[in-house]
Amino acid sequence: MPDDTEALLPDFGPQTQLMARVAEAVKDDQLDGPTPCPDYAVRHLIGHIVGLTVAFTDAGRKQLGPTTDTDPGSTLPDLADGWREELPGQLARLAEVWRDPAAWTGDTRAGGVELPGDIAGTVAMNELVVHGWDLARATGQEYGPDEVSLAVSYAMVSATAAESPEARGTLFGPPQPVPEGASLLDQVVALSGRDPSWRP
Repeated sequence: MPDDTEALLPDFGPQTQLMARVAEAVKDDQLDGPTPCPDYAVRHLIGHIVGLTVAFTDAGRKQLGPTTDTDPGSTLPDLADGWREELPGQLARLAEVWRDPAAWTGDTRAGGVELPGDIAGTVAMNELVVHGWDLARATGQEYGPDEVSLAVSYAMVSATAAESPEARGTLFGPPQPVPEGASLLDQVVALSGRDPSWRP
């Protein structure tokens, strides 16, 4: 592995910090409000974010077990007491784990699915970018991921959009149309099956 490999890996830091700021700004009276994810209220979306943060931290460490083996769609996630205090630290740990080149090599597991480490890292970044948009849009916040995180997410959703509905599975809905000249963020959102103009 080249000595500069670590410098070539996407840094989760900017996106995890953005996610932490968006989550911190969520008001208690917004927790039962709707989100772009039809089955999730805000509280369920944050519960999902909490769970995926832990799962992909463990996936990067190759510490496989209940957190990496559970299908996230098997139950409706919700918030536990103390989530506001715990989530920022969980996000910081996620970023730190994926700064280690070893996280991107070998095989691991997430959501009960076996996958290569580099694919797991890409999926984790995409989850943070897209669900960060979900949460920001549901709670009326501005949202602007860094260029690297957005590029990683776009590469994943654009490749997935070319697959058949069967191959896409339930991870994303059907791609949505966007006007010519749409921003890269709007393209990512649309390719993940969301309407970029969605408002609560």
